[in-house]
Amino acid sequence: MTERRPLVEGLKPVSPLVDPSVEKQFVFGGTAKPEVVAAVERAAPPVVRAPFTTRIRADFAAAVKRASLERQLSGITPNTLQEILEEALEPWLRAHGYVP
Repeated sequence: MTERRPLVEGLKPVSPLVDPSVEKQFVFGGTAKPEVVAAVERAAPPVVRAPFTTRIRADFAAAVKRASLERQLSGITPNTLQEILEEALEPWLRAHGYVP
């Protein structure tokens, strides 16, 4: 096992090859130049999801679950229950004026 040495030993300068003025310039140098930030286009606000629980007919539930599984295996979107239900509800809500 190697011999332990005090912490102060590790803080001693290893080599005097660094010019003290260069060292001070590096450590205490001037302030950084502010970066020019390009104008960022504002994207649409993200869709926030809320929990929604309801009961539907058993045959509808089975059909939606089967469709979801088959679409996931085929790599077709929408393929999650959430996406399928959102896609099915949106036209009805728009047609009846509930969603702009």
